[in-house]
Amino acid sequence: MRLVIQRVSSASVSVDGKLHSAVDRGMLVLVGVENGDTEADMQWLAAKTVSLRIFDDENGVMNRSVADVGGDILAVSQFTLTASTRKGNRPSYIRAAGHELAVPLYENFCMELSRLLGREVKRGIFGADMKVSLVNDGPVTIVIDSRLKE
Repeated sequence: MRLVIQRVSSASVSVDGKLHSAVDRGMLVLVGVENGDTEADMQWLAAKTVSLRIFDDENGVMNRSVADVGGDILAVSQFTLTASTRKGNRPSYIRAAGHELAVPLYENFCMELSRLLGREVKRGIFGADMKVSLVNDGPVTIVIDSRLKE
């Protein structure tokens, strides 16, 4: 699984011109699921996400987690994070997991984030044509890949 985490002042997802989910201060987490990803990958990434110290403390040092600052999380599935660009100019998505793996891992990831955070995590709609808006705070953007955890 691959995540792109952005510290945000606000973020939202709209589908068909209608607001679906929104958060204020917190994180926008884009989630890509690849073939071979497991529940263990999902759990590791969820724990890492909630504990990631990317929010400023009283001294202006990134030393607090989203949980520490009472921030929210908006998690959005994004299969394009699995793109391979090694050959040619057209990205290949052959590593992207099919719905039978990707949907349960995305849903379980969101539920695990909610459990660890202690409140509801907002979501996009898996497979929908979503319009994502955000105000990146910092900017702070972190990429985490469960296959690179060691």
